[in-house]
Amino acid sequence: MALAPAPEVEETTTQGLGNYGATLGQRRAKVWEIGGYARMRGELQHNYDLDHGPTPGGQLLYPLPLGNPRRQLLTRADMRLRTDLAAHAPRGWISMNVRLDVLDNFALGSSPAGIPAATTTQLSGPEVIRVKRAFAQVLTPLGVIAVGRMGNHWGLGMLANSGDCTGCDSSDASDRIAWALPAFKHVFALAYDISASGPFVSDAAGTRAIGIAPRAAVHSVTGAFLRTRSPNSLARRRSGGRLTFEYGAYGSYRWQNLDVPSTYLPLASAAPELDRGQVMIRGYQAAATDGWLRLTGKWFRVEAEGAFLWANVEQPSLIPGVSLPQPATSRQGGFALENDVGEVHGRWSVGVDLGFASGDRAPGFGAYPAINGAAPVPGDLEGAQATPPYDNAVNNFRFHSDYRVDRILFREIIGTVTDATYVRPHARYTAWRGATGQLDINLAGVFSAAVEPTSAPGQERPLGFEIDPSIVFRTNFALEAAFEPALLIPLSGLDNVAAGYAAKPAQLYRARLQFNF
Repeated sequence: MALAPAPEVEETTTQGLGNYGATLGQRRAKVWEIGGYARMRGELQHNYDLDHGPTPGGQLLYPLPLGNPRRQLLTRADMRLRTDLAAHAPRGWISMNVRLDVLDNFALGSSPAGIPAATTTQLSGPEVIRVKRAFAQVLTPLGVIAVGRMGNHWGLGMLANSGDCTGCDSSDASDRIAWALPAFKHVFALAYDISASGPFVSDAAGTRAIGIAPRAAVHSVTGAFLRTRSPNSLARRRSGGRLTFEYGAYGSYRWQNLDVPSTYLPLASAAPELDRGQVMIRGYQAAATDGWLRLTGKWFRVEAEGAFLWANVEQPSLIPGVSLPQPATSRQGGFALENDVGEVHGRWSVGVDLGFASGDRAPGFGAYPAINGAAPVPGDLEGAQATPPYDNAVNNFRFHSDYRVDRILFREIIGTVTDATYVRPHARYTAWRGATGQLDINLAGVFSAAVEPTSAPGQERPLGFEIDPSIVFRTNFALEAAFEPALLIPLSGLDNVAAGYAAKPAQLYRARLQFNF
């Protein structure tokens, strides 16, 4: 699923079906291009557990300090060096693209050599360099063809997000063959993804992998159309006071016939050698539809995205030889709206964002349930939303974790927006603007509520109100510094009803320094 540049991201970095080949078609003075950033972040997190205590299922809302759990103060600092490399043919018809993340979100001080108190250096683990993208693009008379592992983005990034935003921690990438054709002022696109494959054995030379269960592979096909403008073109039209309407839609279908669950399930003992008995029928089918639109003028921007997901698993059992009589099903829907009022490049802007993610009546939010984890009980924060054969439906929609709504509740405690609604008023004021940069002051408030009260720890809908101010200094020589505190005031939906505890406020103090190149 796919596909268009987020409004605040440069078109050369965000990847999706709507803008593959955006850098092709012109002669190049530079064959090689390089860009990216170095990011450092430090945080103080206070009372993310909300003085809640363990849930009835023994869960904690957030990890506690080992030495003194009552202190409720945690620290965190990490870094990332991102490098985007592109090699262009001189005529501009072909490009090769690679994204490398070095020390990707590595916790500072996490790999001391030897005894911590005596260490003099840091060790580098096997994932010190992560290759996030590696693909080629070619411009033909019939459109652009892209092949390889490439970014996957659509609209606001609510469902598919390529992870290009300043505070993004993850990203979506697809092993894909894509075709995009500009025609009739639109872009029409088609993509085939190998979403998953395996299990594998090595060939005789030990250099290539052989997939020994071809029907266990997961395949995806996506078709899309959209009409959009580049960020530079949109900025020029807004400065000139022109109204611009952009839109797009896609449909995606995914399927898997067979499965070998022993290759990905956690086992208490070593798994036996793979054999025919471990292959089982899965009969998985899923479909997704998503629509996106954006309307901009000199004084405003309104942007919205809505999605509906459907899935059916003919055989939900994960144990070879054991069948379940009823299929597992899923019906999920989500919606996000963003808007700003204020002149482009002006000193101020205001707006109110809205969001909705469908819920499920099972206990817990179901944001990131553990595989084969214990069934949740009322009052738990997390847990599987389906417990066959009694409950075979998973209906909670999950926003992408890099679609940022707040800084504490959805981002850290729950993990993402799911089974919830929110209202987010926000404002920005440019306090200073000079030849070397500008200083912005931002303020946002987020009121959130559960869709299904049975999902919330407190068994009630109101979750909390969060205040998210920030001060951001951006220079014209690629340096950005920010101070981003937050205060979460929890409401009855986050109380510990079983223990009789009322949830208490949580606080965040974060500083971020970023060097762009």
